[in-house]
Amino acid sequence: MFYKTGEITEHSAAVYDISLDAPYLYSASADGFVVRWNLDSLSQDNFAIRCTNTPYSLTFDKDQRNLWFGLSNGDLHVVAVDTKTELKFFKQHRSGIFSLCSIPQKKVVIAGDADGNLSIWNAEKLELLLFLPLNCGKIRKIRANSEGTLFSIQSLDDKIRIFETNGFNEISTLAGHKEGACCAFFSPKNESEILISGGKDGHLKKWDWPTEKLLQAIPAHNFAVYDFTLLDHGKLFATASRDKTIKIWETESLNFVQKLEAKAGGHKHSVNALLAIDEHHFISCSDDRKIILWSNLPQS
Repeated sequence: MFYKTGEITEHSAAVYDISLDAPYLYSASADGFVVRWNLDSLSQDNFAIRCTNTPYSLTFDKDQRNLWFGLSNGDLHVVAVDTKTELKFFKQHRSGIFSLCSIPQKKVVIAGDADGNLSIWNAEKLELLLFLPLNCGKIRKIRANSEGTLFSIQSLDDKIRIFETNGFNEISTLAGHKEGACCAFFSPKNESEILISGGKDGHLKKWDWPTEKLLQAIPAHNFAVYDFTLLDHGKLFATASRDKTIKIWETESLNFVQKLEAKAGGHKHSVNALLAIDEHHFISCSDDRKIILWSNLPQS
């Protein structure tokens, strides 16, 4: 069972997104800062960026060692973390960038905004490759499969769209969730067929995505499911919700395992993002301004 092992409380407003460069963690907050934390000491180091607008999303490109972060006005920044210098500042988007995804195998970074626009960037040359006006409403989350050959986007037009990464063509569209799809991941045992999604309706859904067939649907949370992270070699996954809880599930069966809530040391407001450190540890962030670390290893 998972339990709390530590927390970071130095942000002064909601924490919207997190990204990992172990042993460091990057966070984006409504207080206007992108900050780096040392996970060993749970303290801030000397890397902090004050943004002109609220940072909504970030992703760390481990190959280029660049941090990408998107702001509420659509600005997109790229910073070299080792030299702490800004490499690029893009104004391609005109509305908030709510999701960023690095796909190292293809050397690209993908951004999605509140107007339903998708941009694909060359992560080496820092150049725009493709701009797709999908007109799908806010793009809430972008997630690639483990091999980097596919990615899915979830948007507020209720759809889950799956793209391949050779020509960036849309190859499948799932009629996902009432009021909007928020997040999804490809099943680690069968990425070529199975995708699991979460939406504003609070449901989890399992899909045979090539045939666009719904295989299973369960009411998982009282409000929107905002994010996932895989654990225990893909046997388990965690969900984050606007209902202030984190829940643990069996990946194959979607059986419920555990709920992490305020009385267990969890969050007191909406849980916005999750991130696995390894198979037994993950991190959550919330509107309550906290970043919390969790583990399922035996307590000493």
